[in-house]
Amino acid sequence: MTALSSRDIASTQVGSPQPKLDHPMGIKTILIFLAIMALGLFFAAWNIYRDIAAAGTTVTSILPFLLLGVALLIALGFEFVNGFHDTANAVATVIYTHSLAPPVAVVWSGFFNFLGVLLSSGAVAFGIVSLLPVELILQVGSEAGFAMVFAMLIAAIIWNLGTWWLGLPASSSHTLIGSIIGVGVANALMRGRDGTSGVDWGKATEIGYALLLSPVVGFVCAAILLLLMKLIIRKPELYREPKGTGVPPLWIRGLLIFTSAGVSFAHGSNDGQKGMGLIMLILIGTVPTAYALNRTLPAAYVPSFVKDSQAASKVVEAKAAGYSVLSDPRPAVTNYLTAHHLDEGTYPSLAVLIRSIANDVQTYGTLGKIPAAQVGNTRNDMYLASEAIRFLQKDKAAELSKQDIATLAAYKKSLDNATKFIPDWVKVSVALALGLGTMIGWKRIVVTVGEKIGKEHMTYGQGAAAELVAMGTIAAADSFGLPVSTTHVLSSGVAGTMAANGSGVQMSTVRSLLLAWVLTLPCAIGLSAFLFFVFRHLF
Repeated sequence: MTALSSRDIASTQVGSPQPKLDHPMGIKTILIFLAIMALGLFFAAWNIYRDIAAAGTTVTSILPFLLLGVALLIALGFEFVNGFHDTANAVATVIYTHSLAPPVAVVWSGFFNFLGVLLSSGAVAFGIVSLLPVELILQVGSEAGFAMVFAMLIAAIIWNLGTWWLGLPASSSHTLIGSIIGVGVANALMRGRDGTSGVDWGKATEIGYALLLSPVVGFVCAAILLLLMKLIIRKPELYREPKGTGVPPLWIRGLLIFTSAGVSFAHGSNDGQKGMGLIMLILIGTVPTAYALNRTLPAAYVPSFVKDSQAASKVVEAKAAGYSVLSDPRPAVTNYLTAHHLDEGTYPSLAVLIRSIANDVQTYGTLGKIPAAQVGNTRNDMYLASEAIRFLQKDKAAELSKQDIATLAAYKKSLDNATKFIPDWVKVSVALALGLGTMIGWKRIVVTVGEKIGKEHMTYGQGAAAELVAMGTIAAADSFGLPVSTTHVLSSGVAGTMAANGSGVQMSTVRSLLLAWVLTLPCAIGLSAFLFFVFRHLF
């Protein structure tokens, strides 16, 4: 006979508000789960085969496709781990307020995570990718490119699994960004450059502010919202510990279930995109003829693109100050992206590059007709031009007028339409991985969020306030293309409601959360940098 834990004993006591969390999966459930996973993998493989055939790719070696398969499994594995690591963000409140039974809450969350991924914009996906070193993105199909992808994803998975095992709601976003920075720093050092030159620190700082401020927003806004609820909705039972395991009043239960769905949807929409961006890098590196350029753009795209190119080249040429470029313009543009410094070669080289891209596109009529041997080069040129313009728009030394910025922005949008796209099957595959992951291993972190942050049991009002703030914060970040931590926002929101309600906060848990928050970035950077160094010497 095994001894019961204090939580199990509490859950058996009459009148105890503790939920019963032990709901093992039956054999039928496991078989259905495995069948869906197998169908998802087959769906991805079939679509890759179909896209390769449609692009007319000639298969000369099986090795790139084996690497593609391994890389895709690791990328989808990251999203799967992300799912069960972050499930607590959406289900802890509905479980601990008895709004939904744990198995129902987990399936509910998984479904809306799935929908969130499917309906996401893609802005966060490419925001993450833009942090990576330019030279590795341009050579993503090389040994260095695969080392980059494997190091980032494996480092993120290891840290996520470690914090999950300890029951710590650490941030998957924080982890992945640390992994990206680690690769950038290691790549720069291995190339004999200053380690700080390997990362777009402007973009990293922008994302860092979002990650830093989101838990503060969660704590403060959830506390204020709960206090406002107390002033407006004068129902004392909403702000007291639930009696027994009875369900809350219908309206507050409906609100809690709605916010759980909202947080799940927002989590899928934001976190799911990170895997999408990396999967697109993998596909571009291994099968550029099918995925380097958006072959589905209509014929009307070409004349519009040429028009935008002509307008943009005039703006850039006006800044060239009479310099001309007789050799390859790409090194000067690449140097601007890595060194972040304008020199006399930047503008004339960029002007030549813009004209060259327009000439390539106009020559072939549509992106789908660009020859296989040329597709990768055209895509890299478009990426270089797009990133250079992004930097110029923020570079004070560029001294661009509002009209110039608007002209370049229109051209950049045309470039991005051709290179920054996500096929529907990629969204479906990531949605399945995240949604299925949501239904596994959720108990550890749910217990931390539900029982170990506050000194008292979560009230209905606290659950509603924390989830509303988390849903709104993540949705707002998604609209701006910023990755934020669902975990940090929700955990800090629960702590804020506990403080506002006078319930007290368990400082030992808060210290552990802060420690995980502080250690995630340096540990992910160090682990990713080490793995990149190892993989560069192995491949």
